[in-house]
Amino acid sequence: MAVELDEAERMGRPELEALQLDRLRASLRHAYDHVGFYRDAFDKAGLHPEDCRSLADLARFPFTAKSDLRDHYPFGMFAVPESDIRRIHASSGTTGRPTVVGYTQRDLDTWADVVARSIRAAGGRPGHKVHVAYGYGLFTGGLGAHYGAERLGCTVIPASGGMTARQVQLIQDFRPEIIMVTPSYMLTLLDEFERQGVDPRTTSLKVGIFGAEPWTEEMRREIEERFAIDAVDIYGLSEVMGPGVAQECVETKDGLHIWEDHFYPEIVDPLTGEVLPDGERGELVFTSLTKEAMPVIRYRTRDLTRLLPGTARVFRRMEKVTGRSDDLVILRGVNLFPTQIEEIVLRTPGLAPHFQLRLTREGRLDALTVRVEARADTPPEQRDAAARSIVAAVKDGIGVSVAVEIVDPETIERSVGKFKRIVDLRPGRA
Repeated sequence: MAVELDEAERMGRPELEALQLDRLRASLRHAYDHVGFYRDAFDKAGLHPEDCRSLADLARFPFTAKSDLRDHYPFGMFAVPESDIRRIHASSGTTGRPTVVGYTQRDLDTWADVVARSIRAAGGRPGHKVHVAYGYGLFTGGLGAHYGAERLGCTVIPASGGMTARQVQLIQDFRPEIIMVTPSYMLTLLDEFERQGVDPRTTSLKVGIFGAEPWTEEMRREIEERFAIDAVDIYGLSEVMGPGVAQECVETKDGLHIWEDHFYPEIVDPLTGEVLPDGERGELVFTSLTKEAMPVIRYRTRDLTRLLPGTARVFRRMEKVTGRSDDLVILRGVNLFPTQIEEIVLRTPGLAPHFQLRLTREGRLDALTVRVEARADTPPEQRDAAARSIVAAVKDGIGVSVAVEIVDPETIERSVGKFKRIVDLRPGRA
């Protein structure tokens, strides 16, 4: 089936960049005129919105950090009167005050449009049934996916997270073509299908749209082979909009096309803040181009990736996020990300794709234990071999020594949302 592109997706780069500059200048003015934080930050830097005469000039403006949003909790970053806000979302706030975001009706319409565009790029079409297993509530995942699917003309099954056995039953009974969920919870559903004696490859599902956490190519292959579906990545974060900031196209699966008509991306050096050229890996930074309620200027996402030319669409791509700068584990001077361990676990025979990293303190040194579940049919001698294989692969590939504990199936707590890969048991880190 041919993909029907919308007007923005048919633009050439010069036309797109002209639109971006026009919207960027308007967004800077909107933030400066209506948000005290931005007015103070711009004034302190000696800048005015009119100083942005080219896209490159954006690099002169100050960053926005998550701590800035927390410092202005709850509504200090809003650029419209509270009476114009039609919805409020917020982060979980597990590491401090939650970050609060607001939406005008126009923002909600824009959000629905970009999620609809994302689902279409993933292979969804009007009339498809979409099983939404992202959490609903203050988390942006469930409602963002829900209204985007409806905007495309799909039928929504608002399953939310949890009640895994019931989710499996609903998938069998309602026969959706598409599922939207975190990749770690998709693995939990996979276990439940097999527990119920149902071959996951026989379901109606054709496409899985996975986001809200980093995942690897190895996990893509695991899900695609065991479910017989196309697994594609969706990206977003509540501070910028929610899901639908970028989407992988099913025809290429080569990174996520950023919807650059609404979100302007930069890659910066995480330490210096210097803007890096396309193709170099660093921290992803976004500036909103069309948000009314809460514009964000150069928001530091902490996600690590790089920008690449467009392929299936005119918009630039971002490589799959390999990790977050705040997920970085520095173990005896060596940098390590959970996704690096995931790649090793998923290519080790006899192991399930469920693992956690446990940080402890041994004397004056930090230590890391990789806890991995064995598959149900893995004999003890193969478990021992798998543990030795992981130890060797981590030492050879990452350059650090870890302990490995192979545990029984269903030992590690299952995810119903974002999975917590790192458990820090070091003194004073609880």
